[in-house]
Amino acid sequence: MNYTYPYTIENCIGETLIFHELRHEPAGDRLIVENFVTPGSGPPMHVHWQQDECLTVVDGTIGYQLEGGQEQFAGPGETVLFTRGVAHRFWNAGTDILHCTGWINPANSVVFYLSAIFAAQNKAGKAQPEPFDAAYLLTRYASEYAMSEIPGFVRNVVLPLTYQLGRLLGKYAHFSNAPKPLPSATTRLPAATLAPA
Repeated sequence: MNYTYPYTIENCIGETLIFHELRHEPAGDRLIVENFVTPGSGPPMHVHWQQDECLTVVDGTIGYQLEGGQEQFAGPGETVLFTRGVAHRFWNAGTDILHCTGWINPANSVVFYLSAIFAAQNKAGKAQPEPFDAAYLLTRYASEYAMSEIPGFVRNVVLPLTYQLGRLLGKYAHFSNAPKPLPSATTRLPAATLAPA
């Protein structure tokens, strides 16, 4: 899918994400991003299997956590790096809008994926995306993204069945131009480096 930058998405739970530009680099396209998050909001524990994500706080306080680790916090001027393959979450831990700038590298399908997630949340009117759309995205793009908090039985049985039912019921016409998923990554990097700069 082709996007014209800057490209902005918003969801119903207080997150605005602006994709500013795509920089072509030897290691893959780097997507330059900016986000605004209302207090208490932010994505749940998730994994980017094939991308690194970096956020620098402009205003506010970001809370962040690696799966199984302790909650940590960073303020203006501090940078948090989430390394591919490591489950993490972040949220606005302050009382004012959290404003960050950053990048995702390589970009792969992240603009499509996050746009579709935000749209599914807006369709449902809550943080949990509309079930058929969620099943489509989490099944089709399992080689790229995962939601760590989803129990194994739901992830491995319920979501694929819901995805197949959605296909039978014709629920996915709006995904007709969806990018092809990437093959599974063959190498994994070591644990994330999360340190305020």
